[in-house]
Amino acid sequence: MDAIKWLLLTYKVPAEPSSKRLALWRRLKGLGAVYLQNGVCVLPKTDEHVRRLKVLENDIAAMEGDCVLLETIALDRRQEDKVVNRFKADRDEQYGELLGRCRDFETEIAKEIAIQKFTYAELDEEETDLKKLEAWFDKIRKLDFYDAPLAATAAERLRACKALLDGYAQMVYDAHEENR
Repeated sequence: MDAIKWLLLTYKVPAEPSSKRLALWRRLKGLGAVYLQNGVCVLPKTDEHVRRLKVLENDIAAMEGDCVLLETIALDRRQEDKVVNRFKADRDEQYGELLGRCRDFETEIAKEIAIQKFTYAELDEEETDLKKLEAWFDKIRKLDFYDAPLAATAAERLRACKALLDGYAQMVYDAHEENR
């Protein structure tokens, strides 16, 4: 098995203004980077990641900071697994948050059914909420380079949310048929 190639970015930027430092951190996390320590992060080596990190290199220089971008591999399988597990843990944390929002969605639908609030406006609101959950899942999935354990659970939970919404939608349609 070939060793996984990573891009290692080390950087140092001025403490002030902190908003620029935070924006840099957010951009790196938005790429799916894992921080090994402050100012040191890794990403799987892909052409897209190389391009985006080269852009960030210029942005860091514009912030009067300094960085080094390297291609690297782990010393051994144990070290490689440590890094891969960090990626999986970061994604599982995000999937866990998504699962919490799915619970909230399910609770909301149950509440609407319990009070028999079968309106098209409410259905539209719930459909919008489900689309947001699906978009969030897609965003996490795109950054899930190593198939985090909670990915399948999150996908199944989203399918269950969709089925729940479909059932609620049918109740809304049925309620409006009765009113005609």
